[in-house]
Amino acid sequence: MTSASNPSPAPGTRDEDLAAMGRALALAASVRTRTSPNPWVGCVVVAGDAWFEGATEPPGGPHAEAVALAAAGDRARGATLYATLEPCAHHGRTPPCAQAVVDAGVARVVLATIDPDPQVAGRGVEFLRSNGVQVEVGVREAEAALQLAPYLKHRRTGRPWVVLKLAATFDGRIAAPDGSSRWLTGEEARADAHRLRAASDAVLVGAGTVRADDPELTVRLDESPERQPMRVVLGHAPDGARVLPALELQGELGDVLDELGGKGVLQLLVEGGARVAHAFHRAGLVDRYVLYLAPALFGGDDALAMFRGPGAPDMGALWRGRIVAVEQLGPDLRIDLAPATTAEAT
Repeated sequence: MTSASNPSPAPGTRDEDLAAMGRALALAASVRTRTSPNPWVGCVVVAGDAWFEGATEPPGGPHAEAVALAAAGDRARGATLYATLEPCAHHGRTPPCAQAVVDAGVARVVLATIDPDPQVAGRGVEFLRSNGVQVEVGVREAEAALQLAPYLKHRRTGRPWVVLKLAATFDGRIAAPDGSSRWLTGEEARADAHRLRAASDAVLVGAGTVRADDPELTVRLDESPERQPMRVVLGHAPDGARVLPALELQGELGDVLDELGGKGVLQLLVEGGARVAHAFHRAGLVDRYVLYLAPALFGGDDALAMFRGPGAPDMGALWRGRIVAVEQLGPDLRIDLAPATTAEAT
C-alpha cells in the first residue's frame, strides 16, 4: 500500500510522528480480524513527502514492516519507519523484521510499544540500535496498548483476553419467565455482536445454553467473514446440536483459559448463559464487559437476570468498574465496561 504524498504536517516534526503513527494504528485496525494468533500491526515508512504503508497479513504472510518496506523499495534508505509494535528479531513463520529494517537502510524507527513476547521483549530494539538505527519508543503508546490488549495479555499471561457479552433490557433481564429471549435487541446491535465474534478467536457458552437455544455461534454478516471462531462449550453438547463440532471443556475456569491460551486463542468471547456469565464474573476473569441494552422493560422480578448466582452481599463488596465506551446502535445502546484495574481495549 502506498500514499504518494504527505501534504501535512512538515516532515521530521513531532506532529509528523503523531500523524504517521496514527495512520499505522488505522492500518492495524483494518486487519484486526485477519492476523490472529499474530498481532495486528500497522507500519508506515516516511521518505520525504512520500508515505508507504503496510499491515500484517494472515498467518504465514509478511508482517507489516515487510509489506511497507517492499512498497518503499529503495526509498526506504534513510527513511523513518513507524510501527505500532516492536519488530521481531527471531525467525518464525517469516524472517525477522528487525533484520529487514536494517537491510533496507532505514535511519530511524519510531515504535508505539514493546512486544512482551519472550522471543522479542526488547531484542528488536536492541538489534536495531546495535546496527546504527535510531529508535524511539512510546509514540501513541496508550492507543496501541488498547488496540493490542488481547495480544499483550496473551503474551504476558498465556491466557486469552476475556470479553463477556450480554444482551438485556434496561431492567437487566435477558429472557422472559418462559425462557424466550429472541429478539431483545434490534438488527444493528445483533450485527455489531457478530462483528465482535469476528474479532474473537473463540466463542464460549455453557451446555445449558446449547440445550435451551441450540445456537450456531458462527459469524453471520453481509460480508464474508475472514474466518470463523473456535466454538467452545462448557460441558457436553447433545448429539445433533448446531454448535458441533465444538471443543467441549470442563473443570476450573482458570484451567479452561490456560488450555485455550495454549491453543492460540487471544480473545475469548463468552456469550452465556446467566450461570456461565456469573461464574466468569465472580471469578474476576472478565477483562471487558459488552452490554447491549434494549429500550424495553420486563417490569417484574420473574424474568431471567443477567447473572444467575449469589451476588455482592453488601455495598462494600459491590463490583465497580469503568465505562470505557458508549455507542447507540439503532434503538439500542452498547456499553463497554472494564474492571477498575484492567486496561481498556478495542
